[in-house]
This record gives sequence, structure tokens and C-alpha cells, in this order.
Amino acid sequence: MGDTSDMEPLKSELFDLNADVLHAVMELVSDGIWDWNANTGFVYRNPGWYEMLGYGRHSLENTVFTWENVIHPDDYPHVMKVFDDYINSRTPHYQAQYRCRRSDGTWLWIEDRGYVVARNADGSVWRMVGAHRSIHERKRSLQQLERRNQSLEALVADRTRELSRVNQQLQLQLDENRSLAERDALTRIANRYRLEKALLEECDRAQRFRLPLSLIAMDIDDFKPINDRHGHAVGDSTLLQVVERLERCVRQGDLLARWGGDEFIVVLPKSTVETAKMLAERIRQEILDLPAIGEFKVTLSLGVVQRQDNESPATLMGRADQALYRSKAAGKNAVS
Repeated sequence: MGDTSDMEPLKSELFDLNADVLHAVMELVSDGIWDWNANTGFVYRNPGWYEMLGYGRHSLENTVFTWENVIHPDDYPHVMKVFDDYINSRTPHYQAQYRCRRSDGTWLWIEDRGYVVARNADGSVWRMVGAHRSIHERKRSLQQLERRNQSLEALVADRTRELSRVNQQLQLQLDENRSLAERDALTRIANRYRLEKALLEECDRAQRFRLPLSLIAMDIDDFKPINDRHGHAVGDSTLLQVVERLERCVRQGDLLARWGGDEFIVVLPKSTVETAKMLAERIRQEILDLPAIGEFKVTLSLGVVQRQDNESPATLMGRADQALYRSKAAGKNAVS
């Protein structure tokens, strides 16, 4: 027998031919059908999928982000868990019910089912197909039944409204407390708790969809002498000026956080180390424009890293810290 590697191009061509035939058939089907090629990131969705949600045919990007963006935020964590359990062979089936955003901004209940039709040699998903089916009428009927049942509680309606008002006040207070718990008291940017939470989410997302993820770790050079000679009020003012410059540089979607003291971290989703290095150099130059504090010139040392496959948030942070240390050892005011 010949080398089996010679069969791979033929296998790929046959798979692409089958995909073309499948997509031609899917164009005729009224249900919402999707076909995900995980190796290329391309997602085909048939006209029925777009019509179900009120979008123009093939008007959205053919990527997984289109799917992510239409899922209701409250349903998203559960859907991703069910999806991950299936593609990693922890469960035998993929089936989920959740809300999708229509083109007019309203929400449609759908049932989503999918099946892996091909895997790579390492067991990861190559090809997966599935279908979205509207269950909105069934959900609406259930909601109407619930409303009729609620009418039996008319005798306590006033009390219910009062409790609702109190709950709303408590929710507002809870939201405010949550916001305060995730922001640094001085600089008002994300704190360490928010950073650790976001980094875990971004590492999971990068692993799931094979996306790049980079970090920039930075530290103000010789910050302690500023506090010692000019006082903590001047030190705090310096931190605020640095943060103001950092916020000018970071992009929409990046997360700027205070790691502690005079240390800061920027999380850059969907970004390679080359992109991170360019942003880090821009940040370094921006800080150089700050006025001197007495005999002290404010500068930053920065370390840049890109996440490796299966790397944990703790390991990624550790490598970023090591890169930052190399900048310090090289004379400060540098990007490593």
C-alpha cells in the first residue's frame, strides 16, 4: 500500500465537494441550517437561518462570532458549556434552547442541535453541522399559561408590586456594588479581581475558537522614590496621569487593569504578540511625554507575551511578568 499521507489531499477535495453539495441542498431547506469548518473558521448558514431571524440572506459574517453575537447574554454561559461538553466528547449530544436576537432587536426562542461529522487526527473538531428551529410559539404559550396562573394571585397584587419595587432597589444597589467591586478605587479602571475574571474568560474563548490572545504587563520605573520624596498625594496624581495616557492608547475591546501598586496589565483579545508589541511601544512613547516630577522622569518598562495553546491564565501572567522583569534588567523604559 502507498503512503496514507497521499490520500489526505484527495480526502480534503472530496470533503469540499461534499460540502458544496450539502450547501446546495441547504439553500432549499426552510429550517435554519449551519455548517462549521473548525479548521478554517468558516461557518455556512442557509437562507432559512437568516429568514428565521429577519436578516438579509448571507448578510452576516460567516464566522462563529456571528453566532456568539446573536445569543442572549443571559443564555450565553449555559450554551457555551453545553457546546464545549459536546465537542470535547464529555456528552453524546449537542442540544440547547436559548434566545437569539432578531434583526429588529427582539428575541426569538430557538432549539439548536448539532453533530460532529469529522474530527482531526488529534481528536479536535474538523466539521460540525446542525440546525436552529424556532420554538418561540411554544415558549409564548407557556408564558401565557404562566400569566393566567399569576392572575390567581390578584389578592396580593399590591404587595407584589411593593416587593418588586424593593427588589429593583436592591438590584440597583447590587449592580452598583458589583461595579465598585470590579474597579480600582483610585484610578477607576478594572481591578485585580476583574482582571483575573476576564483573563479566565478570554483564555477559555481563545482555546475554544483557536484565537490569539496577548498580554502587556507594565510597571512605572522608580515609582517608590516619587512617593518617598514628594508624598503619596503626588504619587497618586502620577498614577492618575499615567492611567489617562494608557486609556488613550488601548483599543476598544482591550481591558486595562491595575494589577497592584504601580503595575498595570492590558489584555488584548484576538491579538498577536506583534500587535501587542506595537501597542506597547506606543504606550511607552506616550508616557515619555508626561512632565517630570522634580528630578524624576516618568517612564514605563513593559513585557509582552502571546498565549500558547492550553496555557493557563496563571502561567500566561507569569510569563508576562518575566518579560517585564527583562525590561527592568535591560535598563528600564523598554519593551521586552
